[in-house]
Amino acid sequence: MEQYELIATTTFGLEAVCKRELIALGFKVIGTENGKVMFLGDNNGIVKANLWLRTADRVLLKMAQFKASNFDELFDNTIGLNWGHYIPVDGKFVVNGKTVKSKLTSLPAVQRTVKKAVVNNLLKHHKTVELTETGSEYSILISILKDVATLTLDTSGAGLHKRGYRVRTVEAPIKETLAAALVMLSYWNKERVLYDVFCGSGTIPIEAALIGRNIAPGLYRKFASENWEFIGSNTWKEERKSAFQEIKHDTELKIYASDISKESIEAAIENAEEAGVDDCIEFTISDFNELGYENNYGIVISNPPYGVRLEDEYEVKKLTGKMGKIFNNLDTWSKYFISSYKNFEQIYQRPADRKRKLYNGRIEAWYYQYYGPKPPLK
Repeated sequence: MEQYELIATTTFGLEAVCKRELIALGFKVIGTENGKVMFLGDNNGIVKANLWLRTADRVLLKMAQFKASNFDELFDNTIGLNWGHYIPVDGKFVVNGKTVKSKLTSLPAVQRTVKKAVVNNLLKHHKTVELTETGSEYSILISILKDVATLTLDTSGAGLHKRGYRVRTVEAPIKETLAAALVMLSYWNKERVLYDVFCGSGTIPIEAALIGRNIAPGLYRKFASENWEFIGSNTWKEERKSAFQEIKHDTELKIYASDISKESIEAAIENAEEAGVDDCIEFTISDFNELGYENNYGIVISNPPYGVRLEDEYEVKKLTGKMGKIFNNLDTWSKYFISSYKNFEQIYQRPADRKRKLYNGRIEAWYYQYYGPKPPLK
């Protein structure tokens, strides 16, 4: 079966996590760049990557990369590609993109040029004088950086963070892909207790439960390429069936999620029910300093309120200080917090064992990691 060069796009800082995911799924990774991991895959691979990747934003099929310092180069290189293999005679397609630090500065003109080239190519390939564009949708992405153009097809459609389980949300929710990454960057596994003490609408504990039970994050959503002829509906049926068979229904998880807000907990419960993991998460309405942290060797992974959300720096400082007083006394625990508060370590009164720069949406944040000892062998 034909192999394609595919691109998993990611939020800045998650490239290494996404790369590990791809390798674990059996893909051959051929390179990484800021916000991108390149890998090889066939039709089944396109489907598998979309269903299983937890930290990627999209899966793109790379059509070509070439120099395009003028519109003639852009048109000639685009029209020469095998668009007809991918887009049928009735395919509906749009061209989106961006141009950065390039001679071709007008994005609308770039989009029109690519569209015209693809139309001419398809008319010739399908031996027709008209493209009805009434069929399946195909999104062509053109990216020009320093006069180098990259053309891709977006196989995902809606971003992969849209798992489909978020029926209720709260202010400043964390993206599902980032929440999954926080769990995957921690020492947590299905044998250990997990607490999220600022759970909001439940994204971190839900993503942990999906990981713990080996549930493919894209199992219950739709994708742009589901109706693409060259992939075929049977491929999607096969991969979905395989993903269902991989679910570990009997895995018992100890995940506790709490928040001081009743509205947040109600939203989190609804979202967990929609995701099918409500039976392995215990939700409580509680202030984090009123919880009983009785389990030794537990894990805390949380996205505490900070900066933009509280706006009052005094409140952020007070909260961070309370966190330090409580969690620094839990000697056998491992603690992980994502925060954009620049004085976090100072007010928490302990430098992180490791910290990683990440982005929560457009907010620059740091993932502060405090390691506890490994649990004794049973």
